[in-house]
Amino acid sequence: MHHLPRLEPRSIQLVEDKWEKLYVLQKHDQVISGIDWSARSNRIVTASHDRNSYVWNLEGSEWVPTLVILRLNRAALCVQWSPKENKFAVGSGAKTVCICYYEQENNWWVSKLIRKRHDSSVTSVCWHPDNILLATTSTDGKCRVFSTFIKGVDARDSKKGTSPDSKFGEQIVQLDLSSSWTFGVKWSPSGNTLAYVGHNSMIYFVDDVGPSPLAQNVVFRDLPLRDVLFVSERKVIGVGFDCNPMVFAADERGIWSFVRYLAERKAVSSGSRYGSQFSEAFGKFYGQSKHGVSNDTVETSRTRGTVHENCINCIMPLGDHGTLLRRFSTSGLDGRIVVWDLENEQDLLEL
Repeated sequence: MHHLPRLEPRSIQLVEDKWEKLYVLQKHDQVISGIDWSARSNRIVTASHDRNSYVWNLEGSEWVPTLVILRLNRAALCVQWSPKENKFAVGSGAKTVCICYYEQENNWWVSKLIRKRHDSSVTSVCWHPDNILLATTSTDGKCRVFSTFIKGVDARDSKKGTSPDSKFGEQIVQLDLSSSWTFGVKWSPSGNTLAYVGHNSMIYFVDDVGPSPLAQNVVFRDLPLRDVLFVSERKVIGVGFDCNPMVFAADERGIWSFVRYLAERKAVSSGSRYGSQFSEAFGKFYGQSKHGVSNDTVETSRTRGTVHENCINCIMPLGDHGTLLRRFSTSGLDGRIVVWDLENEQDLLEL
């Protein structure tokens, strides 16, 4: 679900090619900084600068809110449901992450805090497919992975992807790859690769997340990214201040590089009699070793302004996609929500 800089989230539906407002969820009294909609349980969770979170359940024709006490002294900045939808994580300006779950005995949502791990605000959170590991980014320039195992909520066999004795809040790895703010962390469909972006026009890819991770970065010339999304195990789309989604791919050796802009603008060549078209944005693969690779070669710039006219700050998958994503949506500071269909992008539909 997209971030909405409003005091209340709104539910809309498409009627005869026009979007109509259905509901206005009014409860927060400050800017809503994060929102997520669980697909199976049909619940909405919101987080706000008012330091509170609400879980909304559709009862009849009304969305009924349940307050979640986060115990924060700074704004809540981002929120995401876990894959099993039995927990959600809230990142905050208080340098903490809240892991919230429903306590059946007391009929309320409980919040457990991961403290004293971040040195600044938590800008994004993302759950591993195993429902236990949680990745975070922060304005302290680091990406971290934590265990969120909660006894009585998570099954013990679901800890197979973590250390057998890992406990709630234990830091699995801290990645110091960026010298700037970090944003938009995401896991690949299998959970084997982690990707996140820096405010220094770089994107980072990490394999074998653990004590000895294999990391590489891709440098690009244009403006920084704010969010990323895995289309498949070997393809990623990044969005940000350039207003145009960027495609990154890994070759057979696992080396990542920039490929092209998704909405490339074609320019007519003045030297061509027939006005042949060419693309200014192109990529090439790099040959550095996989461990600690640094793609120092930068890519060519291109004219900005295609579908979006301002920074794209959110990208979300649409539908059940498994290991291959075919549709996704983007939203930006221009107030637009755009749905992208990859059916005609054959290079992106290859696993």
